[in-house]
Amino acid sequence: MTVASWWGTVTAISSIHHGGQTRGTVTTLRREVIVQPDGSGVEVPVVSGNTFRGRLRRIGEELLRETLRYEGRVPAAVAHVLRGGGSLTKTGREPLSGSRLAVLRELVPQLAIFGGAGGGSIIDGALVVHKVIPHVIETNHVTGAASRRSVSALTQLESYARQDDRGSRGFDEIGAGEDGVGGQQMRFELETFPAGTVFSTGVQLRGPSALELSFFHDVLAEFAARGHLGGRVGVGHGRVRVDLVCNRDLAELVDWRHTVGARRDEAIEALEDLG
Repeated sequence: MTVASWWGTVTAISSIHHGGQTRGTVTTLRREVIVQPDGSGVEVPVVSGNTFRGRLRRIGEELLRETLRYEGRVPAAVAHVLRGGGSLTKTGREPLSGSRLAVLRELVPQLAIFGGAGGGSIIDGALVVHKVIPHVIETNHVTGAASRRSVSALTQLESYARQDDRGSRGFDEIGAGEDGVGGQQMRFELETFPAGTVFSTGVQLRGPSALELSFFHDVLAEFAARGHLGGRVGVGHGRVRVDLVCNRDLAELVDWRHTVGARRDEAIEALEDLG
């Protein structure tokens, strides 16, 4: 089986928050144990592969939707499969398999790449996503980096406050009467990776067709252009610079939009089998 791989780094352009535990008003980063060369274990903040994959999946769904224009044409359950992976539920239809599943993969590269659960079946995707591991001394033997920064100096705490507007001009025009809600200002803190933090990561496609490779190449290009990692992106967190190198000659890329768009009605009809 041929494998297309992209390996390299992701650099935080703005601070990244990927929530772990909440203790009082402080939410820490997600952590996992990294075994050291001497056999000891150190807890290191790591961005999960699930978060990375979810961001790529949403970009893929947006690209597919732009091409097939299926708004209002597919059930909500189908949209959930494409965007969030779906869930395996009972259905009165025969589970997808054989030629029906092969046609669906051919017509909908989003499913061929990311897979999903729908139509009474688990659809395997070609994509394998790796975790996003920061460059620190405690991960050098894992990432192959040569960082001189320790995990103890890796993160920071950022403070936020929720504004109490009850005494501000115009508030009474919005809410009628006194309800006793929102009377105190709320302060909370997030642990984040600072801007400038460098991470190692990678993705792989197992046995992709030329169309699947082309589709995923555009997903990664879109992620590099406007990608984010982690949460609270609406207030500026999670912007990244992406430097991933592919092991394949990309001269074989094809115009997947033309190929998929030319069979739009077939693709939408095939998607209905996921509902």
